[in-house]
Amino acid sequence: MNRSNKDLSKFRLDGRASLVTGSTRGIGWAIARGMAESGSTVYVNGRDKKTLAAQCKNLIDLGYDAKPALFDATDIEAINRFLDSTDKPIDILVNNAAIRLRKPLREISPKSFSEVLEANLTSIYAISRRFATRLEDQQTKGSLINITSIAGPRARPGDPAYTAAKGGLEALTRSLAVELAPIVRCNAIAPGYFATDANASYIDNEEVKQFIENRIPLKRWGQPEEVAGAAVFLASDASSYITGHTPVIDAGLTILF
Repeated sequence: MNRSNKDLSKFRLDGRASLVTGSTRGIGWAIARGMAESGSTVYVNGRDKKTLAAQCKNLIDLGYDAKPALFDATDIEAINRFLDSTDKPIDILVNNAAIRLRKPLREISPKSFSEVLEANLTSIYAISRRFATRLEDQQTKGSLINITSIAGPRARPGDPAYTAAKGGLEALTRSLAVELAPIVRCNAIAPGYFATDANASYIDNEEVKQFIENRIPLKRWGQPEEVAGAAVFLASDASSYITGHTPVIDAGLTILF
């Protein structure tokens, strides 16, 4: 192996096993595919058995190693059962599954607010805890990646629950990074405006189009696959000295004065 190939091999995930929650579509699917393309066995997660089977088949037909992970990422008992059931310990965890409640403060009850935090923060703590415990018990090193948002350290009207949860997730990422070192490296990724199914109703909105034209330096939506490279990097040995960070992928939106 020449020096160039040796350096590139640091970005490979051969022999690794990754779980990407909420990965049958959008950013989660793009990350799952990126993990598979980089050599990892990837567990595609979702709640619909038929959809999971189809997405795994898509990857298998391309020559990749993909397996279904049929469970609700907010169900702590289901999470524990799955992580305990795999033959080979999962050493890459990408917490991508999330919900959003775009409503003003007066329309979000404390119960609804708590439900968003449960799904977007508490359940991530639960799965991360189980993931890390298994690796620590076996003295196996791993990488944990949380998908947060540019909404975490910032705010806009009509999104208080999601903003609070993502802000908490970024803080949790830092806490886990120091808590779990040196066995588990923990980082996050904060996407900006991405053309996913969840944002479909905004893509052709004239007001949003104007915002993108005026405020995003690259003047376009991001595509889900444009997050995958960062996730693979943070999972790989190429980022072996990086932990506790949250790279922002937003085409320059949050640096524009």
